[in-house]
Amino acid sequence: QVQLVESGGGLVQAGGSLRLSCAASGRTFSSYTTGWFRQAPGKEREFVVVISRSGRTTSYADSVKGRFAISRDNANNTVYLQMNNLKPEDTAVYYCAASPFSYTTREQDFGSWGRGTQVTVSS
Repeated sequence: QVQLVESGGGLVQAGGSLRLSCAASGRTFSSYTTGWFRQAPGKEREFVVVISRSGRTTSYADSVKGRFAISRDNANNTVYLQMNNLKPEDTAVYYCAASPFSYTTREQDFGSWGRGTQVTVSS
């Protein structure tokens, strides 16, 4: 398994931007599909975005399409989530996750999780 540590969360006004980072340990990071999930207060954790091992393929939840962008730097074992035009409904704890599957968006396929980083968007 790979260990993941998120950073970059915080408080931002609606319309603002944040960039989350997910630092991974281990030399095999490039063999993991990596994604971001989020959990808002009182709600179940939900899929946000996933990126393939190579970084060439991505999938986004409809709610963030056109506003969020995921990227990865395998040389530095890091995945990024650029979040623009943030809305109050984006408020949640954001989790980075890694899966050994070749490509998946299913939460149950992700076996490695970070502790999460809080994102709060004020109206």
